Amino acid sequence: MRMYDIIYKKRMGNELTREEIDYFVRGYTNGDIPDYQISALLMAICFSSMNKNETLYLTDAMLRSGDTVDLSSIDGICADKHSTGGVGDKTTLIVAPIVSSLGVKIAKMSGRGLGFTGGTVDKLESIDGYKTSLSSSEFLSVVKENGICVVGQSGNLAPADKKLYALRDVTATVDSIPLIASSIMSKKLASGADTIVLDVKTGSGAFMKSKDDSLALARAMVEIGKGFGKNVRALITNMDEPLGYNIGNSLEVMEAIQILKGYKKNDLYTLCIELSANMVSASLGIDISTARELCVNSVESGNALCKMKEWITAQGGDSSLIDDEERLTVSPYKRELLAERDGYISKICAETVGEASMLLGAGRKTKDDEIDLGAGIVLKVKIGHLVRKNEPLALLYSSDESLFLSATEKLSKAFAYSDEPPKKEPLIYETIT
Repeated sequence: MRMYDIIYKKRMGNELTREEIDYFVRGYTNGDIPDYQISALLMAICFSSMNKNETLYLTDAMLRSGDTVDLSSIDGICADKHSTGGVGDKTTLIVAPIVSSLGVKIAKMSGRGLGFTGGTVDKLESIDGYKTSLSSSEFLSVVKENGICVVGQSGNLAPADKKLYALRDVTATVDSIPLIASSIMSKKLASGADTIVLDVKTGSGAFMKSKDDSLALARAMVEIGKGFGKNVRALITNMDEPLGYNIGNSLEVMEAIQILKGYKKNDLYTLCIELSANMVSASLGIDISTARELCVNSVESGNALCKMKEWITAQGGDSSLIDDEERLTVSPYKRELLAERDGYISKICAETVGEASMLLGAGRKTKDDEIDLGAGIVLKVKIGHLVRKNEPLALLYSSDESLFLSATEKLSKAFAYSDEPPKKEPLIYETIT
């Protein structure tokens, strides 16, 4: 088998066999095939795409390139969720305790953020003492005893994907649906869960900007999951506007706690109930309306909040912060952004809000940047709110006062006004089962 022939075959739009895909994934991971040949193949895939079989073979090859997590010693169903990322997306912090409180195990590995704000691991590290790194035995033990454990990605999961993604990132070959789908699903499948619910964001603050592309990605990932015998569902959700009100690591943990306390029933609450209901429905084999009612009751009864305390305590965190979330560390300096005119808020561009939060120190421009866990933005309005000139639109937090000028200028561009109430887009466009 020659790499030249594989490149040529795909360039001509023909289907690659499982053996050919195994050959180039294994060869590149081992260092036997050079970057320039894989770059050529990736570009050919971008132009010619891959069919369902090829995408499944690629996922399988990347999955088998490294370690996998064995959850078979855990009694019951293990569930996982994945979000394609967005601004203010702290859903794992809310969904995990809701689902776990209803008897479905959560054994989750999450990543750090690169971009607007930190990832789930960064958010959790804003809780004093929380351990995001555990040994395999500790990880399994916490899941068995408490029904939930969320840690940073560890081990050698899907190393082929890591190497291929780094190359895609510098060769303009990131935006290919088969490559994106196989990249995400190889890591999710390697993590060992029985049920996987995918939150596929679409809009200005999402990786996938159009609904059609998001739908195509969701369908591809669900097909992969089904091909591996997993219970997989995907929700296409709106990321034209930030999710919830808080953007930034400590600030997002604070809002997650407030949701579980029942203080807020906003777009974040609605989405978390729907994600949780789909995880419970798929895992326990019950209809979605019954699962939704169980999830609502879990929050209203306080069971989900109790589960969150158990979870944080089990991983070494100071769970007393959940009783008084205002004790979470927030950066010392703050500024207000005021409305420029009277009117209805017709747009809050999620991408621009995210960029402003990163300028305040809440995110990373490069993977080695250090995050200011207390920095970020608290929105005071959402799309459709009627405001008066000089009314506060947002509070900005940072540990460095010199960052406010550029961040405030950026944030002001996120808001648009209208004289009439704007049409509100749906929060959830579609569910793919």
